[in-house]
Amino acid sequence: MAVEQYDAIVIGAGQSGGPLTSALTANGLRTALIERSKVGGTCVNWGCTPTKTMIASADVAHAVDRARDYGVNVDSYGVELSVVRGRKRDVVDMFHDGSRGALESTDGLDILMGEATFTGPKTVTVALNQGGTRELTAEKIFINTGTETAIPPVDGIEDVPYLTSTSIMELDEVPEHLIVVGGGYIGLEFAQMFRRFGAAVSIVQRGPQLLRSEDPDIADEVYKVLVNEGIGVHLNASLESVSGSASGEVSARVIGENGEFHLPGSHILIATGRRPSTRALSPENAGIEVDERGFVPVNGRLETNVPGVWAMGDVNGGAAFTHISYDDYRILTNNLFGDGNATADGRVVPWVVFIDPELARVGMNEKEAMEAGLTVRTASMPMEGVARAIESDKTEGLMKAVIDDESDRILGATVFGMRGGEVMSILQLAIITRTPYTVLRDAPFAHPTVAESLNNLFSSVE
Repeated sequence: MAVEQYDAIVIGAGQSGGPLTSALTANGLRTALIERSKVGGTCVNWGCTPTKTMIASADVAHAVDRARDYGVNVDSYGVELSVVRGRKRDVVDMFHDGSRGALESTDGLDILMGEATFTGPKTVTVALNQGGTRELTAEKIFINTGTETAIPPVDGIEDVPYLTSTSIMELDEVPEHLIVVGGGYIGLEFAQMFRRFGAAVSIVQRGPQLLRSEDPDIADEVYKVLVNEGIGVHLNASLESVSGSASGEVSARVIGENGEFHLPGSHILIATGRRPSTRALSPENAGIEVDERGFVPVNGRLETNVPGVWAMGDVNGGAAFTHISYDDYRILTNNLFGDGNATADGRVVPWVVFIDPELARVGMNEKEAMEAGLTVRTASMPMEGVARAIESDKTEGLMKAVIDDESDRILGATVFGMRGGEVMSILQLAIITRTPYTVLRDAPFAHPTVAESLNNLFSSVE
């Protein structure tokens, strides 16, 4: 088999790999893009786009359920999950087809659908989905293979039809009782979504709080919201084994704070984390280092230990968010074709969990600041003190900011409340521009908006 020579090879058509190919070809580099499944990566096909589309349906169901609280009489309603699924598929197809069409019209780009494997330094073999193989080589190679669901080694798990964050979105009927294993971002979004669709839901979380990386006061507020919606939350609980019945029911054997108990359910979702998609890639064949979990370590310029090989997006072990993957593309493009001074070091990372209300954070929280040995002050206020939240009858949650004691700069902020992601973005700009908290404390924001609560938040600095 003849080795095909390219100027650049991009492995994975996710939120870094796709747009990067346009920059490479625009600068005259003959480029091969290898994608094993679908253009657009996890975000478009199995992550952000489909989940937020389904969450929108769940939010409508919840609004109807609460209609009488607002003086609106609704006699009855029902959720047709097959229709929700159909709407989700339509939106995903639109995004996917647009991404694929843009790539297919790119001059100088060859798209190969198949599984890529390193077979030597700067050499990649592609097992094509339609059959056959091709062997490629290039002086520049970019890894954008992302992550995949990690299934824990629980006794019996392979013998029951467990759900993942992908397969759960293909259900055509609402589960009678959904058991969610894992109290992280993914688990909570699906737990609340399916509770609002009408399922009974139970969460099994190994640690002492939901969202283990968050401050305890924030995690406690999230816990209250979910419990108030009727979700059962089992903390300090370990899934020991799973069994199934002939009728398709599942039973989870759990060891909790008060001993062992059995949790019966109709469906079980495994949401305990993700692992890098590098096993089939075999980066070690090219001398590319991976860590103990399989992630590809990089420096601030996204360079691996092998010159001419970069890793971007979730696979490099950094913050696993779509917007960070896209920012990786911007860093690479700048360093390849711009002034060459771009780096991920010191990047201000924002994110949002799309439960309701939204949980948004940027920068450090109080726990991280204390672990870093920083001297900080905090500002905190409940959403029940926000006029717009009161008027909307959406007073759940808490706003919190961490402030450097010497400079008055905001180091980080968490907004768990209505429109949390939008308010967090204001705080992100303040962090990036090194704006003292006093500017937000004294700024005349429009009334009545959630943003104006920043006046009161920063008036509470301790």
